[in-house]
Amino acid sequence: MEKVPMTKRGYEALNNELKTLKEVERPAVIRAISEAREHGDLSENAEYHSAREKQSFIEGRIKELEGLIGRADVIDPTKMNGTTVRFGATVKLVDEDTDEERNYQIVGEAEADIAAGRLNMASPLARGLIGKEEGDSVEVITPGGSRSYEILEVRFV
Repeated sequence: MEKVPMTKRGYEALNNELKTLKEVERPAVIRAISEAREHGDLSENAEYHSAREKQSFIEGRIKELEGLIGRADVIDPTKMNGTTVRFGATVKLVDEDTDEERNYQIVGEAEADIAAGRLNMASPLARGLIGKEEGDSVEVITPGGSRSYEILEVRFV
C-alpha cells in the first residue's frame, strides 16, 4: 500500500475525527435507528431511512479514516529547516499582479483546506512551489489562468 504523507497536526485531526465518529456519532445513530423502528412500518418511515443513510455515511467515513491513518507517513515540519519549499513548509507568497500576500502550508490531500491556508501538495500551486527557494518567482498555470508569485519566506512551523 502506498503511504499517505501528512503533517502531525493533520494526523491528530484525523484521529480526533475517527474517535468522535466511533464514540459519539455511531452510538447516536444506532439509538436513532432503534427509536425509528419503534414507530412501526419501516417502509414508510422517513426517520428510519434518514438514520440508516446517516449510519451508512458514518461507517464509510470510519473505514476511510482507518485506511488513511493506517497508511499515514507522519512528517513533523517543526523538525525541518531550510529555505527550500517542500512538504510541510509554510510559504509566504506575494501575487506579482495584485501585490496580495498569502500564507500556505504544503500538506497532504487528506488535510488540505485552502480556506485555512493548507494547500494540497498535488495542487498546481504547490507543485509549482516545491523545490523553489525564498526570492524565487513562480509561474503557475491554474484552472483560473496563469498566475505569478514571488516566494517571500519559507518556514517550518
